[in-house]
Amino acid sequence: MNALILLTKTVTNGVKAKDSTEQVSDLAEQAEKTTKSLSTGVFQQWLEDQIPHVISFATLVLLAILVWFIGMKVTKFIRKLVRRALERHNVEVGIRQFVDACVKVICYIALIALILRVFGIEATSLAAVVASLGVTAGLALQGALSNFAGGVLILLLKPFVVGDYIVEDTHKNEGTVAEISIFYTKLHTVDNKTIVIPNGVLANASLTNVTHSDTRLLDLEVGIGYEDDIRKAKEVLKDLAMKEEKRLPESTLSVFVKNLGDSSVVMGLRFEVKTEDYWEVRFRTLENMKYALDNAGISIPYPQMDVHSKA
Repeated sequence: MNALILLTKTVTNGVKAKDSTEQVSDLAEQAEKTTKSLSTGVFQQWLEDQIPHVISFATLVLLAILVWFIGMKVTKFIRKLVRRALERHNVEVGIRQFVDACVKVICYIALIALILRVFGIEATSLAAVVASLGVTAGLALQGALSNFAGGVLILLLKPFVVGDYIVEDTHKNEGTVAEISIFYTKLHTVDNKTIVIPNGVLANASLTNVTHSDTRLLDLEVGIGYEDDIRKAKEVLKDLAMKEEKRLPESTLSVFVKNLGDSSVVMGLRFEVKTEDYWEVRFRTLENMKYALDNAGISIPYPQMDVHSKA
């Protein structure tokens, strides 16, 4: 009887323990479900709160793109009007290029300020930020301002214009002026290269304008032997120059002894041609000088060295 009672108590305690374990497990599952539900609800609520902001920002981006597209069209139209107005008044090409570049920069600055305004950024705030940079902004813009001032001086003083062939003496850059922009001047070389030189450099350094005048003096020289007849050589060179079709007839023709060299008598030949004909006439005359002197039996010496050895 006692054994039966003891067995009954043991079974009852086991059932209670099992019920307690199941209850704890159920509570844990419910807590996990509640946690997930809360997390999902918070994320969903945050996402729902952000949707209006995302839509608003996307709208601003689309509006900014639209403003940029329209602004580019307006800028192109304004530049076209300005160019036509300058062309009607026969304004110099360099000034037209400079003014066009200025209008382009001003329109771009206005367009950027308008786009910043779309995003709620005031132009005055941006200017205040730039001003607060102080010395740093000044140093950064120093070179640009110097080049801009140089461009203005070039257009006012006109040491050269678009189409002139210039030689920048400091760095020996040379070519035909193709464009005078706000900050830089572009040169096209004879071998089809483009050289970009800051306007500040051109405004503050010496340069040679080769094609500023309509005419140019052709100055050539050739050496003849000391044993050759100088008078005959002068006649040959003068006759050669007289036959040159592109020599300006009103110009002075000079044939002279330019120098007494170490191994030759250096003869000089000078006459004027049109600037656009200079290189053509120069190359042709140099070649014809060689032929003419050879046909006249006049030698053109070249440096020689005699070496004597003693046995």
